[in-house]
Amino acid sequence: MNQDLILHGMLCSCALRFAAIDGTQLVRDAQKTHNLSRVATAALGRQLMMTSVIATLCKNDTDTVSTVIAGSGPSGNLVCVGRSGGLVKGYATNPDAELPLREDGKLDVRGYIGLPGKLTVIRDLGLKEPYVGMCNLISGEIAEDFAQYFTASEQQPSVVYLGVRENASDGYVTGAGGLLIQAMPNCPDEAIDRVMKIADRIPAIGARIADGEALETILKDLFSDLDAEYTNRYTPSFSCDCSRERLERALISIGKKELKDLIDQDGKAELTCQFCGKAYLFNRDALEALLIEATDNGGTNV
Repeated sequence: MNQDLILHGMLCSCALRFAAIDGTQLVRDAQKTHNLSRVATAALGRQLMMTSVIATLCKNDTDTVSTVIAGSGPSGNLVCVGRSGGLVKGYATNPDAELPLREDGKLDVRGYIGLPGKLTVIRDLGLKEPYVGMCNLISGEIAEDFAQYFTASEQQPSVVYLGVRENASDGYVTGAGGLLIQAMPNCPDEAIDRVMKIADRIPAIGARIADGEALETILKDLFSDLDAEYTNRYTPSFSCDCSRERLERALISIGKKELKDLIDQDGKAELTCQFCGKAYLFNRDALEALLIEATDNGGTNV
C-alpha cells in the first residue's frame, strides 16, 4: 500500500505552482470514523483532501485553515480543519444520508451538497482576526467550487481536481487523489496554454491511484512536458487534535451560571468531539473544579 502523500512543485519555469495529494488512507479513516455513506465519503473526502493541501501551503507551522461547505441538500454542513503538515479533521452534519446514483452511474455529490450554497474558507494566521473568504457554490461537486473560490476570493486562477474512488459493492475506498495548479503573478499565457493541454488527463488521477500507481509516477507522466520541479513533500492524515483540556476551556467559557445549572440539574456532562467521535465525561467533582476556576478567572455570570 502506498503511503498518503502531498507533493509541491513548480511548472513551466516556475510560472505556475502545484500541489498534488494521494489521500486514500485519509479518506478511509474519515469514512470509518464517521460511518460515512458512499456519497458522504466522496463529498467529505474531496473537501478533506483540499483542506489538507491548503494547510500545507500556509507559511507558518501554527497557521490553520478551516473550510465550510453549506449547501441546501441533505448533507447539512461539511466542516474541515487543516493544520501544519497536512493533518486534517472534518465531519458532515448528516454522514449517513445516501442518494441514488446519477444516470451516468456516478455518485450524486451535487445532489448531496445541494444548490444554492456557500463555500467559506477561514485562515487563522495568528493575527487578531482570521481571514475569512466566501463564494457561492457553482456546482456542488467541490473541486469546481474550490476553483471558483481561489479565482473569485483570492484572485488566483486555479485548476482543481478532486476524486474519490469506491467499490460499488461495499463503498470501500480504493483510491483518492487531488491536484491544485495555480498561476503565479505575471504568469504568461503560453504557460497556461501548456497546462490546459493536459486538462483532459487530470481526472484520471483518482483511477490511477486506485489501480496502485504511486503519486510520483503519475505526476512524472502527467507533467512530462511541463518542466516540473518538486519542492516539498508531506504526509497528510486524518487526525483530530481534541483534548480534555480544550473541552475544559469550552465548559469554562459558557459562564458560571450555566456551569452551576449543569451541576445542579445533571451533576455531570458528557461532551463528544464532532470531528472524531471521542467522548469526554466530566463528573460533579470535575465540573465543580471548573466552576471554581471560572470564578477565579472572573468568568461571566450571564
